[in-house]
Amino acid sequence: MPTPRTARRLTPWLAAAPLWLAAAAGAQTDTEPAAAVPPRAAAQAAPAPAPVPAAAAAQRVEVTGSTTGADGVDERRRGTASRITIGREELDRMGDQSLGEVLKRLPGVTLGGPPGRGGAVRMRGMGGGYTQILIDGQRMPPGFSLESIAPEQIERIEVMRAPVAEHGARAIAGTINVVLRSDFKRKASELRFGGGADGGRPQTGLTVQRNGQSDALGWNTTTTLFANQRPNASTERTLHTATDGSTVLDQQEERHSLSRSQGLFTNGRLAWKLGPSESLELQPFFNTVRSRTAGGATLAQAQPLADVAQPETLPPFTNADSHSRSQWQMGRLLGVWQTPTGSGGRLLTRFGSTLSTSQGHTERLETGGLALAKRVTDTRVRDLSVDWNGKFSQLLAERHSASAGWELQLNQRRDTSTSRLNGGADFADPDSGDTFEARTQRLAAYAQDEWDWSPQLSFYAGARWEGITTRADLPNGPVSNRSSVFTPLAHLVWRLPAAGGTESAGSAAPTGTRGRDQIRASLTRSYRSPTTQQLIGRRVVNSRDDPNLGDGANTADTADRDGNPLLKPELSWGLELGFEHYLPEGGLLGVNLFAKRISNVIRTAKTLEPVAYAQAQRYVARPTNGETADAAGLELEARLRAADLWATTLPLALRANLSLLWSRVQGVPGPDNRLEGQAPYTLNLGADLPLRGTPLTLGGNWNYTPPFRVQGFDDQANSQGRKSVFDAYALWRFNADASVRLTVSNAGAQPFDTGSLALQADGLRVASDTRTRSFTTANLRAELRF
Repeated sequence: MPTPRTARRLTPWLAAAPLWLAAAAGAQTDTEPAAAVPPRAAAQAAPAPAPVPAAAAAQRVEVTGSTTGADGVDERRRGTASRITIGREELDRMGDQSLGEVLKRLPGVTLGGPPGRGGAVRMRGMGGGYTQILIDGQRMPPGFSLESIAPEQIERIEVMRAPVAEHGARAIAGTINVVLRSDFKRKASELRFGGGADGGRPQTGLTVQRNGQSDALGWNTTTTLFANQRPNASTERTLHTATDGSTVLDQQEERHSLSRSQGLFTNGRLAWKLGPSESLELQPFFNTVRSRTAGGATLAQAQPLADVAQPETLPPFTNADSHSRSQWQMGRLLGVWQTPTGSGGRLLTRFGSTLSTSQGHTERLETGGLALAKRVTDTRVRDLSVDWNGKFSQLLAERHSASAGWELQLNQRRDTSTSRLNGGADFADPDSGDTFEARTQRLAAYAQDEWDWSPQLSFYAGARWEGITTRADLPNGPVSNRSSVFTPLAHLVWRLPAAGGTESAGSAAPTGTRGRDQIRASLTRSYRSPTTQQLIGRRVVNSRDDPNLGDGANTADTADRDGNPLLKPELSWGLELGFEHYLPEGGLLGVNLFAKRISNVIRTAKTLEPVAYAQAQRYVARPTNGETADAAGLELEARLRAADLWATTLPLALRANLSLLWSRVQGVPGPDNRLEGQAPYTLNLGADLPLRGTPLTLGGNWNYTPPFRVQGFDDQANSQGRKSVFDAYALWRFNADASVRLTVSNAGAQPFDTGSLALQADGLRVASDTRTRSFTTANLRAELRF
């Protein structure tokens, strides 16, 4: 009889195993004509070029453009490097209002924070910089949020489990590349508009896409306008327990807020044909979001009992009201010029600049407790970056190409914050009024080679060197950090031969036998560089413990924050092994194993140390390099029809993925010494059913992450409760160009729990548990094409 703990561990297997087992039993193994030429891994995210003559196009080895087949399965099959492509079909399916809602359904991808409220994107449970996020193959500046991109703005999403030289190796967990709309088809304009409610609060949105094409020019513009209101509510309990079991502190804080946001997102592409196989493309991009938030909090203290004669027993406040407003905007202009160099060569150059700014103003009034406190904070951040990179590609043989490239990026960041408390200096901001200026220079060079050795065997080999230098002027003097990493990369795909038959005569692939199964392998080195915030983050003093009162000390759960300019990058060796079986009607069954060894792991440590702004030592949380970590996982994926499982004419499409994740950090006591924020597994189950005889299609998806606990340094641990999210949609098609879609997200909304536990040097047990309310969102949207 299995124990309850064992049963919980078996739950994901029992939920998903029948789908894979039945599919494997019912899968056919006959041969299938191959599709087009395998696209070069180095060109997967290149922008779509302007139209070129057929004769010139035939000379190219690299293939770009929109995905082919259902959800990009065909493109995935042809690629040498392991990649999952999510095309327009899947992006549109659920009618998601944000990109995060789309990403959470991908194999091994999770989002931090409560359901429906976005959060950091994690691949394989690794967050905080382990996952590389790209827009059109380029890294975005700090502060950019994927939540600001509407799914309607996106052409496709590419998920690369292992890095390739062109896209960069700052991808220990993997890379997510978001490719914006690039369609130049005539009369392919779209209009999408609708509204709904988030927790009973209104939401509205409008997206317009226009395309055009002539002999010399192709153009595309996509604009999204949105306005929404988002309620938030949470309860936090803080409990301090002495070594004898007595309660030293018992507080409960209730928080609530309502945010109102409006935003504009617009991007475009202008592609000119300059000559045979020569083109110039400009990609303007602008995004702005304005928000206003009003909220409040109440703090109840059961222990110790408040005594006005003893100020140290009083809570910091009993009631608080806050109001804030913020604005964020970003503009980018990217140019891409590509031209042939003769003898099968091609030169591609990208150049551009990005400017983002943000402003924020917050007022918080605290009453009761220690004293009346009114804190006013103003922040301004400006990021400017200039990019220049290029790639030279050379066709060496009929199905053999090589390329080399360079990247140069210069970034300047200015951060100014001013905080006032009751009209005077604010102890919570010792650097109030100071401007932090950081300058980052990134230089990279790479080379890669891809060769289809035979119809069955293809391989990719690459290498990349990248150096990053960060300099900053801080109030206590200048600091500098410099790092460089060399990363060799290798990928291989072996297409298992079929029992009989050959490739079709019209295929561009070499003639030979080829079945539906293939094996992938990758051996790569990757890294994670410290962020500017981790290196030179502005000092923040927790306002719960005023260093000017009492002895000036604080506790671990009210630790101050600071950066660490001595951080080194994390380095990782990774091995990937995968097996893919492609079904006759475009379905897929996949299994992938990975293992990684990560050194110089960056974790946040809270230590008691002397500080300049207090007499006594205080707990300060700062990032620090730890020891080595090992991570491994098993990823299962299935996309198929009900007819692949049993004899039926039911047009039911099924989707499932299960990722089992494991990690251990050396130097941290077990049993839960996992990488920070990594869940033991993630599970997605989905289905779509067109109702025959009607224009109605129904579908849904269940996303599940189990509860877990992560042990950290210095007897500190964090925990997260389970996340169970069910989304559903109903699509009514009037005709090929007009439809209405109803989407319900996070149906049956469940609360989201997080917690922390720390054992201080004096034996004090410090625990904090937070329960955040989540909300159901419903949206009705009309979709028109003309």
